[in-house]
Amino acid sequence: MNRKKISEFLYGRRVRAGTLAVIAVIVLALPSWKSLGFGLGIGCLGLLFRAWAAGHLRKEKELTVSGPYQYTRNPLYFGSFIIGIGVAVASRSWWVSGSLFAYFLVFYPMVIRREKERMNRLFPEQYKSYGKLVPLFVPGLRKQSALKNGGFRWELYKINKEYRALIGLGCLWGILALKMLFFR
Repeated sequence: MNRKKISEFLYGRRVRAGTLAVIAVIVLALPSWKSLGFGLGIGCLGLLFRAWAAGHLRKEKELTVSGPYQYTRNPLYFGSFIIGIGVAVASRSWWVSGSLFAYFLVFYPMVIRREKERMNRLFPEQYKSYGKLVPLFVPGLRKQSALKNGGFRWELYKINKEYRALIGLGCLWGILALKMLFFR
């Protein structure tokens, strides 16, 4: 099997793998109140970063370069990564941490590469110059103030259905709290 076929195979299974990762978190987690609190704090930072990004994103209508897109080309993925760190901390389990790390290591480079290719197709000249200014994943420390195309809008947050991340993380934290209370 060549590299492209492996990539296609994995890409098609990323959501199922994410579901398995969540199940692994629930089964393998050994949370404490302290780990839940710290993890929740970290997870909320990731949610806020994702929310900030979603409130700027006009999918496929224009190249979004405002808000967190002035620091990273992939703020939604970066926010999810921060959420993953929060979940790992909350779980207090090396197995969960390893599972999440493996998920991000296997799937994120591939998904980010596809996103980059898509943006290059949709906005070839803009994305090329944008890519020279803004890091691909880990946010740069300097804001690219020359890049602006709109402010945060709750309407975009809703259109992009970012509230689902909030609901999902809230449910996961609730399950972890119940596990800690009743299944220790």
